[in-house]
Amino acid sequence: MPALVCSAQNCVFNNAMYCSKGDIKVGGEEARACQDTCCESFQERKRENAKNSMGSPSTHINIKCEAEHCRYNDQCVCNAKHVDISGAAACRCEETECVTFDEK
Repeated sequence: MPALVCSAQNCVFNNAMYCSKGDIKVGGEEARACQDTCCESFQERKRENAKNSMGSPSTHINIKCEAEHCRYNDQCVCNAKHVDISGAAACRCEETECVTFDEK
């Protein structure tokens, strides 16, 4: 499992830069750069879901990856040792990206 750090502070699963979801999905099947990827598991934190009620934050997480051209994608599973998801001001999953993406 990769170590995951996430800057998407507006995500309901984000707890102190770690994810409390347990697993995430990185989208961007045809991505050729990190800007073409996104965290499809992102859910905007709103007033009614302001607290993390989705589990405990974890430094390591399962990552399903659709980015076929990423060198870390091994049969739709991320095998990077460390993954960074960015999107500090994101309100939608399309405003996030996998900064770790590296084209084959």
